[in-house]
Amino acid sequence: MNQNYTKYEKARMVGSRALQLAMGAPPLLKLAEEDLQKINFNPIRLALKEFEEGIIPLTIKRPLPSPPSE
Repeated sequence: MNQNYTKYEKARMVGSRALQLAMGAPPLLKLAEEDLQKINFNPIRLALKEFEEGIIPLTIKRPLPSPPSE
């Protein structure tokens, strides 16, 4: 993954994607049936794999510091 995310951003992204997967969203990774059985079809583990590959369709917006007011 190209960007450095904080542990909180990573948790938010993986949790949101896992919820999407649990609600029926199609996985973005092409995994064999045996690989899915290996992770027990767990949406959190699947979301982590997507995060590691850098294909989670979520973005993080960080607020920029405001200029000093005078």
